[in-house]
Amino acid sequence: MPHLQIDYSSNLEDRLDLPGLCTVLRDAALKTGLFPEAGIRVRATVCNHVVIADGDPDHAFLDLSVRLRGGRDLETRKTAAAAIFADLEKFCADVLTSSSFLLSMEMRDVDPELSPKVSSIRKYLGGDGI
Repeated sequence: MPHLQIDYSSNLEDRLDLPGLCTVLRDAALKTGLFPEAGIRVRATVCNHVVIADGDPDHAFLDLSVRLRGGRDLETRKTAAAAIFADLEKFCADVLTSSSFLLSMEMRDVDPELSPKVSSIRKYLGGDGI
């Protein structure tokens, strides 16, 4: 882990490079030095049916949910959250200044006792697959 799940309003598709954002967020997670490359997953899901604030259809949102396997202390998580959000905010800066847009993020732990995993990804990664 981490798993980075982006939920966004469909009206962002013409305003924001969403595939590019997925790459930026993967790179941001790697830059923290806290997460193994093989465990990083970034995905984006469009929300076609939304009502934001007063219902104006020009309002847009993007919410990033970051799930971590439990075990990291609060300061480590705060540092990682701040670093990832900084890259997210920078990537979205033009949309924030040019339109009605809400950007949010939440990072939370997943109990490893209740989150079984199996993967063959490491054997397909170059280098040591960390």
